[in-house]
Parts: sequence; structure tokens; C-alpha cells
Amino acid sequence: MVSATPCKETNESLPWSELVTLDLSDFNNSGGRERLAAQLSHAVHHVGFFYVKNFGLSQEQIDRQFTLARGFFNLPLEEKQKFSVDYEKADYNGYQWTGYRANEGNFEKKVGDNIEMYNIPKFIPALEGRYSHPPLIETHLDEIEVFSKHLHNHIVVPLMVLFAIILELLDKNLLADEHAYDNLSPDHLRYMKYSKRTAEQHAGEPMQVKGHTDLGSVTLLLCQSVAGSQFLNDETQSWSYVRAQPGTITVNLADTLSFLTGGFLKSSIHRVTAPPKDQLAYERTGVLYFTRPSNDTILKSRVDSSPVLQREKELGKLKEGFSKPVTTADFVKPKQLNPNLYEGKRAKDGGLGITPGFKDQTYK
Repeated sequence: MVSATPCKETNESLPWSELVTLDLSDFNNSGGRERLAAQLSHAVHHVGFFYVKNFGLSQEQIDRQFTLARGFFNLPLEEKQKFSVDYEKADYNGYQWTGYRANEGNFEKKVGDNIEMYNIPKFIPALEGRYSHPPLIETHLDEIEVFSKHLHNHIVVPLMVLFAIILELLDKNLLADEHAYDNLSPDHLRYMKYSKRTAEQHAGEPMQVKGHTDLGSVTLLLCQSVAGSQFLNDETQSWSYVRAQPGTITVNLADTLSFLTGGFLKSSIHRVTAPPKDQLAYERTGVLYFTRPSNDTILKSRVDSSPVLQREKELGKLKEGFSKPVTTADFVKPKQLNPNLYEGKRAKDGGLGITPGFKDQTYK
């Protein structure tokens, strides 16, 4: 396997964001959950991005996943394509190769796509035997399973409890139960690679991923040093860079969690732009974890269970995302059935109605 190529943090002066860092080692201490919820309340309502630390994984375990990711992407293309995604079945798990997004349906494309990704689904009985992997991944599948489950059970689940405290839910496990690991849902671990571009290519299209919101509940981004991640600051209406903080995982909130809270928990608008000049020579490898509610969860606000959301409703601030009942599966399927055509229509029209009452947006 290929070890990480050292990449120093950029020396350029960039508009870095100041984000909250949650110390999850306090979660099980007396009063710890309440302290963490108080620390987090502004970030989840106004920003949608924050860091977590002390989540129980060693740097060696994290480095191993980046090494596996690089090893996978260094396989021959024909080998990787044996494990391609099956979009005709709205199945997002498997390999998506560079250039796929540059096909005819994508009207926003200006230069060649430089993104590859490999999605590994949850390790649950309902999905057992459904997917195959290249030998490199198959050999280390037990290790990947342990890693994925740890991210879910020791970061995602505690966060759901903290969100419930912020919402003043009587049942502090309500959101955690809707996001339980054993539920059938499209959660996945992702290996992602942004290949190097020339300065001329970046000038032609400075965005590697245009502004968007993620479709799930939370996204975990493991720390890597190539800068480029930005989120839209609501207060200033400007883009702020997310700095790589050693020993942390970056968390951003996403659409389904926003639907469950009537927009109170903010689905962050974010993008990936060209690296700074002193990092242009490096590839950007990512390890991410995406989580969603169970497939049968109705994506409506939990206003009847939350005094906070009831107060938001009285103030006219509560937002219901759909005009009729929509499940997680209903929401996810249109975006995964034909993402290339979907992205093209969204770029052309500035948004796309995919379910009744909801128009998915794209941002510059």
C-alpha cells in the first residue's frame, strides 16, 4: 500500500473560520452532556460546522484508512471499475471514477473532473453479501468495519444525544434511535481523491466541488492538510476556510437533520475550492463518513416533542421541508438514481425539485 505523501499546512493567509471544538471525553462525565450541548448550541443553529476531539481513535488507526484509500486509488482503472456504483438501482456504494461527472448531462462543467470516490456501506445483516470489493479492501474489511462502527457509535450517536438536549426533547435518545447503526439506511464510509490540477486548470474552474448541502444528517471529515474546504458564513455572506486541526474530525450538519428539526439545526452550505499555491503539487485524499436516518424515517420536524421547536413555530421560524410525507429513502433515491443528469439539471436551473415542496439548490 501507498503511505501518505507529506504535505505541510499552507503558509498562505486565508480567511480561516473560528469553529467550536467539542471534547467528547467529557460526554460520560457528570454534567458533561449538558456542558457539551451548551457549547454546541450556537454552532448547530447558525454555522453547521464544528470539530470534535478525543473520540477514541488513534492517529495510527486514522492513518491506516488514508493509506488504504491511497492504495485503492492507485489500483489500475479497469480493476476499480469492476466495483462501480450501480446508479440504475439508485445504489451509491462502490467506485465512481474521474470524468464521470463531466458527461453530457452536466451543464456546469468547464474542465475535466478530477474526483474519484469509493463508498463502503454499513456492515449490517440486511446488506451482508450484497457488495464485493477488490482484494486490497477485502483483506482489510474487518479493520474497516471496526473503524466505521466506531465513527458511528462513538461520534454520531453521542452527537444525536447532544442535539436532543439542545432541542429539549423529553426522549434524549429519539434522534439516536432514528440513526442507530443497525437500522437499514444509506450510511457509508467514503474514500475520496482530488487529483492534482495545473494552475491553468484551476484558473479555468477554481471550484472542485461547487457549493451544496449534504443530503444526510451529519458528515464526518477526517483531518487532512490540503486546504480548500469552505463554508458559507450566514452572518457575513462570505466563504470561510475550514482549517485542518490535528487530532480532530470536522463535522458538518446536513439536510435530513435539518428536516427533522424544521431548519433549526443548520444544513451548512459548503464547497471545495482550489488548493493554495503552496499546495497545488499535492493530491487531496479524503476519508469521510456520511450518516442518514433509517430509510423509513419520516422527514418532518419533531415539533410536537421539542419545546425549542414549538417556540420557533410560534415565532414563524419553523420550516417544514415537504408538502407531503417523505421518508429518507424517498429523499435519497432521486439524487442517486441518475446523479449526472440530476447535477446537470440543477446547475442549469439553479435548483431542482426532487420531492414535493422541496427544491434542491446549487451555489457558487
